[in-house]
Amino acid sequence: MSAEKRSYVMSRVGSKNTRPELAVRKYLHAQGFRFRIHRKDLPGKPDIVLPKFKAVIFVHGCFWHGHEGCWRSQLPATRTEWWGCKIARNKERDKEQQTKLRDAGWRIMTIWECQLKASTIKSPLVELTDELWLYSRKTD
Repeated sequence: MSAEKRSYVMSRVGSKNTRPELAVRKYLHAQGFRFRIHRKDLPGKPDIVLPKFKAVIFVHGCFWHGHEGCWRSQLPATRTEWWGCKIARNKERDKEQQTKLRDAGWRIMTIWECQLKASTIKSPLVELTDELWLYSRKTD
């Protein structure tokens, strides 16, 4: 792939309303959960915010957030040092934002892109909704 083509492809990668994020939102909505998306007043602009549960959900892309042990998080063969620094900074920023959210009393959940394959999509989402329902019963 030429440098120009690669630049164009990478510029088209979005950070909001991605397929994995839409899949999680669709599932949560079907289960009766109501939420807000991309709240700018919270650190890291969480993908999904469930105010009733004081919980936020980040739907991370394996490549962009450096998912350990995932085949999707392999660095490109070119500009490896640059990409390594970029991914490391993303991971560092994720930790900083999660610390701020925890300090503010928010519960944080992360769902990885690779967990949302068609064959396994239900598993992490069922665990997520079970955890939310259990939490709501404790606080009632």
